[in-house]
Amino acid sequence: MSQLFSRNAEEFLSWLEVERGRSPRTLSSYRRDLVAYQAFIGGDGIDSASAGSVSAYVASLRRTHSSASVARALSTLRGFHRFLLEEGAADHDPTADLPGIGVADLLPKALSEEETSRLLGAVVGTGPTVLRDRALLELLYATGARVSEVTDLNLGDVMSAVESTDVPLIRLFGKGGKERVVPLGRLARDALARWLSGEGRPLLAPAQWKRRSDADAVFLNARGGRLSRVGVFGVVKKYAGRVGLADHVSPHVLRHSCATHMLARGADIRVVQELLGHASIATTQRYTKVSAEHLRRAYEDAHPRAGTNGGGEHVT
Repeated sequence: MSQLFSRNAEEFLSWLEVERGRSPRTLSSYRRDLVAYQAFIGGDGIDSASAGSVSAYVASLRRTHSSASVARALSTLRGFHRFLLEEGAADHDPTADLPGIGVADLLPKALSEEETSRLLGAVVGTGPTVLRDRALLELLYATGARVSEVTDLNLGDVMSAVESTDVPLIRLFGKGGKERVVPLGRLARDALARWLSGEGRPLLAPAQWKRRSDADAVFLNARGGRLSRVGVFGVVKKYAGRVGLADHVSPHVLRHSCATHMLARGADIRVVQELLGHASIATTQRYTKVSAEHLRRAYEDAHPRAGTNGGGEHVT
């Protein structure tokens, strides 16, 4: 790490850990953002960065990073400079007048239901990795789980769902280690059960585990270790490529598609909030955007004077 990395930045990260309870993964992301920020600013360091320097840095990120990555980095910068101001380590906040990143830029485009069916239907064949991939894709779409929540899944979190004769439920651990229980649809449950059967996961399990924690992992890689976030991304991209969707699909797109499809079919927004593990209903509301075509159809089906459903005479 650069010797110019601010002591105040270290104190900011410590504050996030101790006072705000941020997870190690989140702290690592914040640290990477601040190190990159310091490398760009140079000179006297990020403690005394000007509004112009911050604007130039954000502009440079926009040229090489996705909107979501820029938004996350900007959030880190805002948090850091507000911290300096509140602690008396700075007399101004150079991010105060920076425009935010639009919500429309942050959300990936949801797949249509037809595209989702094509993607899930692309997993054909037998063998342990095929069974794993089918279970993985079905579970991502069925639950709207984050990638980290899926890679962290242990057998004890899902076995009751696999063995259930009632409504199958699995346990997920979201941001900040918050636990939630979510239902698993029949197709996802069946795919998961087959993966965990003798023809799936046991065939990838090694004779001796390198890491004890891997022995409990639901999803394994070809070498018998816990499937990583990069591994999940690779699986999703593999099958997306088979159906011409490689440029549009990521694990998060499946999460977004799950929420969008449920809301479009009339699910209560608070149910979707609980399913996705959002702390705030405002986060879930980002998914309520519906296409103009869906809005038009809903209007024509529901409004008595839309002109397509045999509405009665005009009443004054």
